[in-house]
Amino acid sequence: MPTVNVHEIALGVESFGGDDAPLVLLVGGTTMLSWPDALCERLAAGGRRVVRYDLRDSGESTVTDPEAPAYTLRDLAADAAALAEVLGGGPAHLAGIGVGGMVAQVAALDHPGAFSALTLVGTRAVAPGPADADLPEHDPATMGRLFARPMPDWADREAVAEFAAAGAEILGDDPAAARALAARIWDRTPGTAPAVQLANQLGTVFSRLDCAPRWRERLPEISLPTLVVHGGRNRFFPVGNGEALARAIPGARLLVLEDAATAIPAAAVGEVAEAMLTLGQVR
Repeated sequence: MPTVNVHEIALGVESFGGDDAPLVLLVGGTTMLSWPDALCERLAAGGRRVVRYDLRDSGESTVTDPEAPAYTLRDLAADAAALAEVLGGGPAHLAGIGVGGMVAQVAALDHPGAFSALTLVGTRAVAPGPADADLPEHDPATMGRLFARPMPDWADREAVAEFAAAGAEILGDDPAAARALAARIWDRTPGTAPAVQLANQLGTVFSRLDCAPRWRERLPEISLPTLVVHGGRNRFFPVGNGEALARAIPGARLLVLEDAATAIPAAAVGEVAEAMLTLGQVR
């Protein structure tokens, strides 16, 4: 899989669709595989050039030290803007999922000229850690079950896949899809060191990342056509977080996937693709 160099680091990328089509840039959360293949293919079939990419310290991108990242959330946002420029073709439709949605929000605020539209999936308007008092926190019972489990042997591909499947069942996602995804992520992870595996499988680098200053209060500055997608059964970032984003961003459309949790399920791919393809069109 190719890489693209920006800011003296390499970002792993994968492209779908024609090179001359309008660009949709999908921020990994943390790896590019957070974005389903089927969604990328549907967007490409709708006349878009789709590029999904790995954040730093994940997938095919540059890996340094996930336990002590020497970059900030602002650096990751700048990576998105630089990647859009390198790929060319004018401003990109930027989309982020999970922690990648935090990157996308900051990128849209700090580099608005690089982007033509914004999609935020299963994310919230504050950095990892305790949420603001008006935002729903992680479901305590779910988190208790999720984090009470012993970690797998990260050198054992099947054990890692089974760990992911069990976690998906707790979160309300599809265990079979999570098992297959974890195995693919494992195959792309450079080594079995626990810190590197955790960064790829669980995005733990964000717990150590400098995300200051806050950006929630700046969300009304976003003037891009914006789509907020959130799972109605999301127990990690409950749906109130998506509702708050849609209220804060002027003109944002909220799409609640009633039967979804943290991942985009196969049954919702068509609905999400259609919403992204028509974003900004007059209804």
